[in-house]
Amino acid sequence: MLRNDNAVLVMVDFQVRMMPAINHHEELLENVVKFAKGCRVLDVQTLVTQQYTKGLGDTMPEIKEALGECEYVEKISFSCCGSDEFTEKLKNSGKKNVLVTGIEAHICVQQTVLDLLNDGYNVYLIVDCIGSRTDRNRLYGERRMEQAGAVLTTMESVLFEMLERADHPKRKEITAIVK
Repeated sequence: MLRNDNAVLVMVDFQVRMMPAINHHEELLENVVKFAKGCRVLDVQTLVTQQYTKGLGDTMPEIKEALGECEYVEKISFSCCGSDEFTEKLKNSGKKNVLVTGIEAHICVQQTVLDLLNDGYNVYLIVDCIGSRTDRNRLYGERRMEQAGAVLTTMESVLFEMLERADHPKRKEITAIVK
């Protein structure tokens, strides 16, 4: 079972110059902001990557605001695991369950997921919090990651799994976020 103390959220490259090119980017941004807020309420450790920030810009301001303070990792490799800083921070978290969100599903997200699985992590792909420029690329990226061993799930499912019970002290906050 996923719990806030046994999982880490990874947000891959939700950057200002890339996001507008993503299919259904408005809905994606809305979902990512909700998930970020929910994970913040539940005190889930978060790692945020930025691919070549000089060219693609910072993380979307709405996401930064939803996250509050968090760790940003600059990368140039498509896979987050190609960054020594990222792999060190993930290792130091001590968590084996990785909640993956990001863009693009068939490139940076997929390569990250495949590397995480290869490194022995349990990967939960939050399908309503990933995107690509085309639906076909997203679909086949999701299929490949699932076939490799990633668990496909949704942000609302994960947030309520971490709550576990209706009498959890943070339930009302989470319910308000996902509505």
